[in-house]
Amino acid sequence: MHRIHIIGRKNHGKTTLVVELVRELVRRGIRVGTVKHTHHRHELDVPGKDSHRHREAGASVVGVLSRGLSAVFVPTNDESGVVDRYAAIASTFAGCGIVLVEGDSQTTAPKIEVWRAAAGDRPLAESDASILAVVTDDENPCKITTLTRANVAGIVDWILARAS
Repeated sequence: MHRIHIIGRKNHGKTTLVVELVRELVRRGIRVGTVKHTHHRHELDVPGKDSHRHREAGASVVGVLSRGLSAVFVPTNDESGVVDRYAAIASTFAGCGIVLVEGDSQTTAPKIEVWRAAAGDRPLAESDASILAVVTDDENPCKITTLTRANVAGIVDWILARAS
């Protein structure tokens, strides 16, 4: 699974950029998968619903299939023995040319940071050498690759060059 993480602080434009990247990749005929990573603990499955009850009863994997949308819930806790949570879901993304992950700054996978000077924070890349590039329309204070935020096609070119 070729994946790249789009990271950055809150309100720097990660979601907007991911949506634009997906549109550009799809326009180019590339099948794209996305993952939204969050450090918040919240319930993705609705408590009290059948699928939640299946999982609570001990099912290792629970799927929900409907006419318009399907989902698979895979519990990820320290007791599950799954160290790499991305490996646990990789088969779901097997047909994708690229997987964009919004978030997860702690990963060892390739990362680019979305940064806006107007948001008032310094770039994460100043203290995280594992970030490969900064996406911004501002002057980048870091001594790493700058990808122009307004040039989504150029960002996609850069991503695809690293995914092959």
